[in-house]
Amino acid sequence: MDRKTLANAIRALSMDGVQQAQSGHPGAPMGMADIAEVLWRNHLNHSPSNPEWANRDRFVLSNGHGSMLIYSLLHLSGYDLTKDDLKQFRQLHSKTPGHPEYGYTAGVETTTGPLGQGIANAVGMAIAEKTLAAQFNQKHHPIVDHYTYAFMGDGCLMEGISHEVCSMAGTLKLGKLVAFWDDNGISIDGEVDGWFSDDTPKRFEAYGWQVIPNVDGHDPVAIDRAINQAKADTTRPTLICTKTIIGFGSPNKSGSHDCHGAPLGEAEIAATRQQLNWEHEAFEIPQQVYAHWDAKEAGAAKEAAWNEKFAAYAADYPDLARELSRRLDGELPEQWDELTREIIAQLQANPANIASRKASQNALEAFGMLLPEMLGGSADLAPSNLTMWSGSKAIESDDASGNYLHYGVREFGMTAIINGIALHGGFIPYGATFLMFMEYARNAMRMAALMKIQNIQVYTHDSIGLGEDGPTHQPVEQIASLRLTPNMSTWRPCDQVESAVAWKLAIERKTAPTSLIFSRQNLAQQPRDAAQLANIERGGYVLLDCEGTPELILIATGSEVEIATDSSARLTKEGVKVRVVSMPSTDAFDAQTAEYKESVLPAAVTRRIAIEAAISDYWFKYVGLQGDIVGMNSFGESAPAGELYKLFNITADNVVEKAKVLLT
Repeated sequence: MDRKTLANAIRALSMDGVQQAQSGHPGAPMGMADIAEVLWRNHLNHSPSNPEWANRDRFVLSNGHGSMLIYSLLHLSGYDLTKDDLKQFRQLHSKTPGHPEYGYTAGVETTTGPLGQGIANAVGMAIAEKTLAAQFNQKHHPIVDHYTYAFMGDGCLMEGISHEVCSMAGTLKLGKLVAFWDDNGISIDGEVDGWFSDDTPKRFEAYGWQVIPNVDGHDPVAIDRAINQAKADTTRPTLICTKTIIGFGSPNKSGSHDCHGAPLGEAEIAATRQQLNWEHEAFEIPQQVYAHWDAKEAGAAKEAAWNEKFAAYAADYPDLARELSRRLDGELPEQWDELTREIIAQLQANPANIASRKASQNALEAFGMLLPEMLGGSADLAPSNLTMWSGSKAIESDDASGNYLHYGVREFGMTAIINGIALHGGFIPYGATFLMFMEYARNAMRMAALMKIQNIQVYTHDSIGLGEDGPTHQPVEQIASLRLTPNMSTWRPCDQVESAVAWKLAIERKTAPTSLIFSRQNLAQQPRDAAQLANIERGGYVLLDCEGTPELILIATGSEVEIATDSSARLTKEGVKVRVVSMPSTDAFDAQTAEYKESVLPAAVTRRIAIEAAISDYWFKYVGLQGDIVGMNSFGESAPAGELYKLFNITADNVVEKAKVLLT
């Protein structure tokens, strides 16, 4: 069958889906249809009957606004996406949301929409493939062996994150990453020449990529030749520069921003059908077209062949095969729970007054020995974040068998790459920066929360306690922002024990990201009995208590727990019945039963003070209108930490004074 007809099936479904929804972006799917047809039918190794096949090629639509392109491809190829699903494009609870969403649609590898993050995820997937292959492949057994393909438009390239991640991809020589630039010269505002005049091929050559320029994006032979050239060079990632016409086939709107983000309209769709010689009604695909597109049989054969290879691999290397299977299945090692609880108990039995960032490193030292799948990194702050441990080995371009990535000053890129590593599977990825600089990476963590995937971020230097670097580096509102993000787990531990518990839970939390917030300054370890130790996992627990019903409850996190205990001691001497609650994780506490929460924060005790060296407003949900807060309501200053705590009245003196006012 003529290849144009096969590509036109994509164009027809895409324009019909957008028209049916009266919303969407038909231009990119129609413009990239020829590229997609060649890639998906000639090169992409996938199995529609098993979208989770471990050795499948990954496909990422970074320009996610063109979502009808991937939905059309999945439907035509034989995935579980029906014609009725296409007709429900952009409708409530459909499998075809406005932008591709991970977990909604079989075959969608990542949620895309915020431009640039899709290519970042693809870089993460390519890193995961290269690293997993280096760790597990053996001579004559290339058991991990697949490509990552990404489509991206001008918008992805304009976003700064594309520089961060594509620079790193070139440095790491990710030779099995192939990106297609949809060079159509159009964005929402019109022709991009006025605001995007970069020499993109030279830019990527400077990164160390193989660049294949001037490919006619509507010539299947040229496209196929370019992909073969890309795959032939496994020492460099490849950018294929495909010149396309946005809205290809639309006689009156192609080549214009008019078809970028709006339906073509019934009259223009009719004209487009005539232009393309597509003599079929809306959503109608001839059976012979389906027959040429259907990849179920071919995909099942490829998967079966790989299964035979894996069986041979398992026969020769049974231990490696079991370990690879465990990691790809996301299972923790046997006796994980028993061993980690023993580690935490030993920490409680051997007190140490250390910074929680150091406690975090100690936890990595202990847990890393148990978890070869840990894949860490830091945005050029490893000596400050303390994210390297004795078993850390750098991943390099010529030796990817390590477990640690030096991300350089790329907070946003790092976080989005980690999302891609998590989506690929086989690793427990974590990254790190100063808490202040989570601002650069916020949207990537939001995407992790949206996708319900594991992304552990170590955020150190957590408050005005970092001192002399001043307000540019002192986080104030960041903790509250993380806590307010749905599906995000945020921990700010007060000592080495709570730090280890936070790490344990982050490792176990497979369906959501975790933000671990650690101090620069040393923190006093708190005494606990067995029940208190067990209750740390609940996010909030009674650390110190009084006889009978308390008159006052002090709630604190992190470095301010010590202020709470000091304040309690002083008030207790004056005859006040005080309870101290350590609340390292508000989301974990909020998830507890009403009975447990009442046992910690009884409703009858309305006199409460929250203490945290961060924005104070967040704590009203716990102290209520009759309580008070000792915290920050402004940015910090440049001075030693001790002076700053006094300047902003985050002190035991202020807590005692506020307590006396509440109790009068």
